[in-house]
Amino acid sequence: MISSIRSGGQSGVDRAALDCAIALGLRYEGWCPAGGWAEDYPVPPGLLDDYPFLTETPSSDPDQRTEWNVRDSDATLVLACGETAGLSPGTLLTASVAERSGKPCLEMSVFDDPRSRGLAGFLAFSGGRPIVLNVAGPRESECPGAYAAAKAFLMAALRP
Repeated sequence: MISSIRSGGQSGVDRAALDCAIALGLRYEGWCPAGGWAEDYPVPPGLLDDYPFLTETPSSDPDQRTEWNVRDSDATLVLACGETAGLSPGTLLTASVAERSGKPCLEMSVFDDPRSRGLAGFLAFSGGRPIVLNVAGPRESECPGAYAAAKAFLMAALRP
């Protein structure tokens, strides 16, 4: 059902999505800020050394990365740490861009059961056609433990 995972590579949920794709043998892709910037990769080439299939945006502004990743995906999965009311500003931007663009977007908590909240039903919108799934959520500094929780969630949700 998923042809590739798209993510911006920021620490936390984004990075978990990339590492999950690699672990499951799925293609990964995505836009990252100029210089490959992430909070734990502040110096160029940043993320690009470890994640060469990411592409830099012209701008170092993370908002451009967010908007372009939504634009270039078929659907977006937003993973929050706990209740979705506690989403970070960047994660809220992701959901807003998806809504404005008419792209399917599902918000879940990394602590939800990935098989019981309708993720498979959400992905079924494609009618069986493989899709590019954008995965977004808070960075590690905004939600300590986001990486580990998101990776466990995604591995359970996406493992065949």
